[in-house]
Amino acid sequence: MGMLLGSGFTLVLIIILAILFLHFVPLGLWISAIAANVNVGIFTLVGMRLRRVVPQKIVLPLIKANKAGLDVSVNQLEAHYLAGGNVDRVVDALIAAHRAQIPLPFERSAAIDLAGRDVLEAVQMSVNPKVIETPVVSAVAKNGIELRIKARVTVRANIDRLVGGAGEPTIIARVGEGIVTTVGSAESHTAVLESPDEISKTVLGKGLDAGTAFEILSIDIADVDVGRNIGAELMTDQAEADKRIAQAKAEERRAMAVAKEQEMKAYTQEMEAKVVEAQSEVPHAIAEAFRSGNLGVMDYYNLKNVQADTEMRGAISRAGAPPETPPVVK
Repeated sequence: MGMLLGSGFTLVLIIILAILFLHFVPLGLWISAIAANVNVGIFTLVGMRLRRVVPQKIVLPLIKANKAGLDVSVNQLEAHYLAGGNVDRVVDALIAAHRAQIPLPFERSAAIDLAGRDVLEAVQMSVNPKVIETPVVSAVAKNGIELRIKARVTVRANIDRLVGGAGEPTIIARVGEGIVTTVGSAESHTAVLESPDEISKTVLGKGLDAGTAFEILSIDIADVDVGRNIGAELMTDQAEADKRIAQAKAEERRAMAVAKEQEMKAYTQEMEAKVVEAQSEVPHAIAEAFRSGNLGVMDYYNLKNVQADTEMRGAISRAGAPPETPPVVK
């Protein structure tokens, strides 16, 4: 009985050791590499385990690259994996570039991948150009008519400028700027509608792909719509502004006139008060003239006649009636 338990324990221990050995020594990958005529040593695979590198993500892309006729080493793939790159995608990009006869060294492909760009998509775009559709661009001709234009830009990836080159948003912004400039220099919107291809030629000749990761192959105007009459709207707004300014100035003049009128009324009232005050002094002056002998009775009657005549003429002028002969005081 003890011998059976001892043999069973030994069997379990052997199985555990075999599992651990197969975990650290991927014999299946080693056999696959040998079958594919790829030189990968068993200790190299163990070293990958110790460096926390997944052997499958190195050996399988290496086999794929070797079968495609690429000169790629285990150290290159392992270094790219440790740097955080996508080894399988880099190898696929190298194979696609090799098949399309596009010069793409491993180091450049790895740099593009580490820069955050999809290197396989870049190679595919180099073979099959991509069409970028711009949003609707609003531009105004010299006659003030707005044109709403949509363009399609055909671009091809420039592998040499993928690292550090500007992306699609820059291409779209530059094309929109070129459309606005071209339409803005046109004398009228009808000239643009007659020859929309002139926009493509002018914009394409500006070298808009400088400093970008793409090469512009063509710019095609997809749609042109006539928008608002911006010139007329601006003139209307200016006229409305001028009208408001004139109204403000007129209101200012009216306020000044009202203030002047109030000032004149105050001055008139002041003068009338002074006249009333002076008139109140007249009886005292006449009485003083009588006492001092400077005014006689006949002089007083003549003065009253003059006053009566003056009052009568004033009343006639106010009523519009013909003048009457004033009464004579005897």
